[in-house]
Amino acid sequence: MKYVQLGSTGLRVSPICLGCMSFGVPDRGTHAWTLDEATSRPFLQRAVESGINFFDTANSYSDGTSEEIVGRALADLAKREEIVLATKVFFTDRQKDPNVGGLSRKAIMYQIDQSLRRLGTDYVDLYQIHRWDPRTPIEETMEALHDVVKAGKARYIGASSMSAWQFAKAQHTAERQGWTKFVTMQNHYNLVYREEEREMLPLCLDQGVGVIPWSPLARGFITRDPQQSTARRETDEFGKILYGTANLEIVEQVAAIAAERGVSKAAIGLAWVANHPAVTAPIVGTTKPQHLDDALSSMDIALTADEVARLESPYTPQPIQGH
Repeated sequence: MKYVQLGSTGLRVSPICLGCMSFGVPDRGTHAWTLDEATSRPFLQRAVESGINFFDTANSYSDGTSEEIVGRALADLAKREEIVLATKVFFTDRQKDPNVGGLSRKAIMYQIDQSLRRLGTDYVDLYQIHRWDPRTPIEETMEALHDVVKAGKARYIGASSMSAWQFAKAQHTAERQGWTKFVTMQNHYNLVYREEEREMLPLCLDQGVGVIPWSPLARGFITRDPQQSTARRETDEFGKILYGTANLEIVEQVAAIAAERGVSKAAIGLAWVANHPAVTAPIVGTTKPQHLDDALSSMDIALTADEVARLESPYTPQPIQGH
């Protein structure tokens, strides 16, 4: 495994981040397609054995059970100092409680302690805001995150899907006050959704912010037949609103190049995402053994200029999705 710098930090991570939304108690939360603990553990073990050291989960995944499963597994499989563990704050299953979600000081201070308890650790390496909170002043959010870092409960902080102006505002607020700044951006980016190339990716590249895209394979959209059904496709309500206007010619080009090279379509899609100079590590979810195989094999693929042109030329502008 060839490790890379996480943005401009001194932290070194694998160029693939294992996304852990697919691990959790199936009847908890909104992800009925998740894998229970016994089924999840072999994926985590294979990832560790393959050299992957970067793991991403969230307080809201499967009502917190993703954090519990990941925490117990990694405690058994690796030394804590060898693992880069990331989680997130914003969403909550307790929608009727007005103060446990969002990015207020109260919510952040409560949720970090709950995440640490579920993960079974004293700190997380990367604590990320899952979305922008329009109801909380950014000064309140950034100061609370700074205090989480200074308390030793997080080593770094990161952000996720938002407008570039919002991210710039947050960074400027932190810099002006001498608070901790975001070191990563976890945004929505793949072959059929490239709107992040307009502002967010150039901003991150200019500022040395590491980019760790979610849904780099468009939730399987670019790897399966458009008519093929899966358990996740049928029950993923958020996923159903994505990619309705995506250009299918891109999917056809992925399939053609994969066939020419004798590799999987997933490997081609991930290799393209990783090729962007702003991207540190795509976040890859796994529910089948070949998903991890595809992710690992993608690291050895260097797309030619002609292949990149074939993949990119059919793209058509898309509505903003994922914020």
